Amino acid sequence: EVLGLEVLERKTSPRGSHLAFLKVPNSEELIELCSFPPSGPVRVQEDLVHLAFQVDDLDGTIRTLQAKGIKITDGPTTTSSGSRFIFIDAPDGYEIELIERKPGTAIV
Repeated sequence: EVLGLEVLERKTSPRGSHLAFLKVPNSEELIELCSFPPSGPVRVQEDLVHLAFQVDDLDGTIRTLQAKGIKITDGPTTTSSGSRFIFIDAPDGYEIELIERKPGTAIV
């Protein structure tokens, strides 16, 4: 909701996975989120487990988040290529990265 994503559909697959399809605002893009049934421990590097969204105006995004009481957990940080990003925590504890980059600028 804070990011303006709209849940278009939720369903459970025949194998028990929970799926949610989200519409990205002002775009035809969709995001599919999957939650799988427990299958035992999986090792994943902790800093790789997050979602990242590109924003046009990071400073404006920061102001909007602060007005809604959303805490910025890291950043703003500027990369060597000039991209800027912040992290916030999703309600389920996962990190969300919001990144601003000018056209033609590398992500990192």
